[in-house]
Amino acid sequence: MIIVTGGSGQAGRACVADLTAHGYDVVSVDLAPPADPSVRHSRVDLTDYGQTVAAFAGIDDRISDVTGIVHLAAIRAPGLAPNPVTFSVNTLSTYNVFEAARRLGIKNVVWASSETVLGLPFDTPPPYVPVDEEYPGRPETAYSLSKLVGETMAEQFCRWDPEQKMIGLRLSNVMDPEDYARFASFQDDALRRKWNLWGYIDARDAAQAIRLALEAPLTGADVFVIANADTVMERPNGELLDEVFPGVERRREFGDHETLLSIEKARRVLGYEPQFGWRTA
Repeated sequence: MIIVTGGSGQAGRACVADLTAHGYDVVSVDLAPPADPSVRHSRVDLTDYGQTVAAFAGIDDRISDVTGIVHLAAIRAPGLAPNPVTFSVNTLSTYNVFEAARRLGIKNVVWASSETVLGLPFDTPPPYVPVDEEYPGRPETAYSLSKLVGETMAEQFCRWDPEQKMIGLRLSNVMDPEDYARFASFQDDALRRKWNLWGYIDARDAAQAIRLALEAPLTGADVFVIANADTVMERPNGELLDEVFPGVERRREFGDHETLLSIEKARRVLGYEPQFGWRTA
């Protein structure tokens, strides 16, 4: 059984559907009920450690024999709540999930970090492009700081238990297929989407990455940038970078529309390969 926290959210819905389609026994743990009544769901406040550990240990005939946790529940972006609330909710819930998994011997944890750890919204330009996992986190908001704290916590939890696996996915801006209609409005202004280097992730590909991370025969803590293979723009990367980030080092050659949020590590280690995108939608 796999628990998906935040299973009613945008990435959570796609994750539950993908895992279910691949034969997993899935239950959503969330404060909000699922839109799909066929999804099994339990209402749990993850900022309460007692509720978190009790839910993971088992809820009557709803939850039992948990083998993996996908932790997606969070205040999902900067600005949606006051900064101390965002930091507190995200950090405390992540700690509670990690600690409950450790206490209950659940060794397989995949969780949503964020592309914001890379330095978004890049008011200070990135150190190089394509950006990747190799440079230290550069949080610019309380939300991003909460995600970097989560990555640090994962490292220490896995230091305490070398058999533990905690994979953080630095998900890009999640899009559903109906969101692609908005992409035409991005094209006239390079600055409109410069905040994440013109990146995005289709929710279905985010779900693919989550499943591959669950299935990966790894131990320890690690992080992966997860984005689609292309940008949201029709204009080529060289032209966009010349206009917006002219002084930023270009570490290698890349395609006109290749993502500048490097997914090479996810491809190499997890076998991740995006299947969906706005150009073929």
